[in-house]
Amino acid sequence: MIRTHVLVCGGTGCTSSGSVKIQDALNAEIAARGLAEEVKVVGTGCFGLCALGPIMIVYPEGTFYSCVTVDDVPEIVEEHFLKGRPVERLVYHETKSEDTKHAMSLSETSFYKKQKRVALRNCGVINPENIDEYIAMDGYQALGKVLTEMTPDDVIQTILDSGLRGRGGGGFPTGLKWKFASGNRGNVKKYVACNADEGDPGAFMDRSILEGDPHAVLEAMAIAGYAIGADEGFIYVRAEYPIAVHRLEVAIKQAREYGLLGKDIFGTGFNFDIELRFGAGAFVCGEETALMTSIEGNRGEPRPRPPFPAVKGLFGQPTVLNNVETYANITHIILNGVDWFKSMGTEKSKGTKVFALGGKITNTGLVEVPMGTTLREVVEEIGGGIPNGKKFKAAQTGGPSGGCIPASLIDTPIDYDNLLAIGSMMGSGGLIVMDEDTCMVDLARFFLDFTVDESCGKCTPCRVGTKRLLEILDKIIAGNGEMEDLDRLEELSNYIKSASLCGLGQTAPNPVLSTLRYFRDEYITHIVDKKCPAGVCKSLLQYKIDPVKCKGCTLCARKCPVNAISGTVKQPHVIDTSKCIKCGACLDGCKFDAIYKE
Repeated sequence: MIRTHVLVCGGTGCTSSGSVKIQDALNAEIAARGLAEEVKVVGTGCFGLCALGPIMIVYPEGTFYSCVTVDDVPEIVEEHFLKGRPVERLVYHETKSEDTKHAMSLSETSFYKKQKRVALRNCGVINPENIDEYIAMDGYQALGKVLTEMTPDDVIQTILDSGLRGRGGGGFPTGLKWKFASGNRGNVKKYVACNADEGDPGAFMDRSILEGDPHAVLEAMAIAGYAIGADEGFIYVRAEYPIAVHRLEVAIKQAREYGLLGKDIFGTGFNFDIELRFGAGAFVCGEETALMTSIEGNRGEPRPRPPFPAVKGLFGQPTVLNNVETYANITHIILNGVDWFKSMGTEKSKGTKVFALGGKITNTGLVEVPMGTTLREVVEEIGGGIPNGKKFKAAQTGGPSGGCIPASLIDTPIDYDNLLAIGSMMGSGGLIVMDEDTCMVDLARFFLDFTVDESCGKCTPCRVGTKRLLEILDKIIAGNGEMEDLDRLEELSNYIKSASLCGLGQTAPNPVLSTLRYFRDEYITHIVDKKCPAGVCKSLLQYKIDPVKCKGCTLCARKCPVNAISGTVKQPHVIDTSKCIKCGACLDGCKFDAIYKE
């Protein structure tokens, strides 16, 4: 009889840190100690606290181990599973006051207290490769309910009434999209598609849902198929997400074996099946028409709209396309009701939102909070604040398509309309935190460089316009900028936004416009003073040695790869700026803090 369940995170982050080897070592050690009939190891999806991985939770007591290694396994099995004594050095402790630390379960941590897990409900809880565990968590009950108790129009009305908006970035009402595609059921071939082509830098929300709860997406797509009258679905997933792809393949096979995909589902006469299509990593294929073009076997380029996909989508037929997180909410709305879902969030943005929290933040990881939660709560309470005593400077939401939120707006409630009002956007949910050492001009250049590379080249405003924007930013960062360049940036950005064919080009200038709006002084300093306030832009930097602090240890001179530092032992050294390549080796090696950037 199983008395202990050991849940080991099997998300991409923990897997890259060795969690699969930990599972193997646990199974081997448990078998060697004769505990195979009593202790069961379960690989799960992402727990969320990626900064502490690999993570392991032992039930029924809920002991939360963090930063586990293979070498820790024998001790855990010996002390915890045999003797009943948790290994204290591995138990997660959270500082509650200056002097006191408390061991706590995962749900008790500050990281989790303000979260509300809906789309992530099963991630880190079930084995994603076992359909029975999904069914035990009410899996496929929503599909059974809609097929036996609701008409297709009832389903659409429920989703409409819930206020669910697309979690892929645009925030279009999901029920309205389904309604547009619902005409002529039974007389016209239709499709349901899932956008799992998550390509924003720093974003891993959809990937984590697929890795931790793939059946939730399959079930929701079948419900969408019933609602609009489709019998075929496609999941467009990046081929570079091998764990997500594998678990989707396993889930589809299991659902077919159980009769939950395929012909005559639940004996109702409803037919629906799903196929995978792999993306090659093109960011533009996150745009719905480019994605569909790629599924059809063509180069992923956007098509003019209208007609919209709900009227003419895949293979010229009506198609519903939603992203992974949107689908992950559907079954919960069906089972728990419209009022339950509407009780979370704000007036115009109902429910929760998943964010990939990254950058200069203590607790990097996956976060799901009710819409309307403030940025301050996410950064300071859930995220644990900025490490190393640095100050919060800004947060970038929406990835390359979004904008920066400055520290002055940290109390902004996060929802679709509030973010648009301050020049940013929800996007798919990437949230990158920046501290005082971030150069906002360099940040705008980073995102624009990404969109230039990812532009499909079909339309001139995006293909040429973004390249010209990038050239102006390069000019400013190199110290050759002119004040007129700021006007050129704004004018060109507005042309690109209004004239580009698809969302990639229409949103590409957002990082430039938002940094100009809130951090214009940094642009001016780069242009007028020829300095980078954050000390990031190499062309505007100079490394100097403080003669008072320098002890003449010669370490900096020995580390310099171009012999730009001179001086004698026990005498202050000097940097020849004409030779210096600004690599930072001297700064990193100085033990007396005598070297600084200016």
